[in-house]
Amino acid sequence: MLLEGKTLLITGVLMDSSIAFHVAKLAQEEGAKVILTSFGRTMKITQTIAKRLPELPPVVELDVSDQSHLDSLAERLREHTDSLDGVLHSIGFAPQGAFNFLEGSWEDVATAIQISSYSLKSLGVACLPLMSEGGSIVGLTFDAKFAWPVYDWMGVAKAAFESTNRYLARDLGPKGIRCNLVAAGPIRTTAAKSIPGFEQFERVWDERAPLGWDVGDPVPTAKACTVLLSDWFPATTGEIVHVDGGVHAMGQ
Repeated sequence: MLLEGKTLLITGVLMDSSIAFHVAKLAQEEGAKVILTSFGRTMKITQTIAKRLPELPPVVELDVSDQSHLDSLAERLREHTDSLDGVLHSIGFAPQGAFNFLEGSWEDVATAIQISSYSLKSLGVACLPLMSEGGSIVGLTFDAKFAWPVYDWMGVAKAAFESTNRYLARDLGPKGIRCNLVAAGPIRTTAAKSIPGFEQFERVWDERAPLGWDVGDPVPTAKACTVLLSDWFPATTGEIVHVDGGVHAMGQ
């Protein structure tokens, strides 16, 4: 029971193929109490998918682009818990225009950076009042060291996301809060399907990965997130753990 007695806030549960869904499932199986977030039209979807978890968790509304949601988050979470031990940031969005690097408008790029990068800081600060005893914040990234095909401004947003994690680790470390990311290989989630040309990753990743790679299996990534949310990495922060079959370590 890796997470026995812990309470976790998990964002990004949209379908049962979501990485976040499998983190929530593993966390419950390892003894954690889980609270989910969703917002707008997806609230009903998340509430329906939540019924497929071992235990039905509450779903709290949170739009990370709405400051009023962030400002009231801790108060609304107190209806379900007195404290948080961990937070999973599984949030990302870019308008279609942001997937054209040379033609992407600032409006589209700004939206991508706010939702996919700045929101890590926003979520961390919003949860601080419930993390007085310390804890762990874990985010999901797609290795931003490279200029990937088709990823374009979302890749830039992920680079900002990874930098945000380092600064968050610096400022929250004295409060006993660890901040780490998991860089996953391509997984066939709802978010991935919204990226034009995503199938380019699907075709080549398994060939390049020394361990092989299954784009339909989010469990290895979810396991890494679950361990980082536990106490088994007590002195690790500002880190990026690669769960990609080893592709990050290979040359062309």
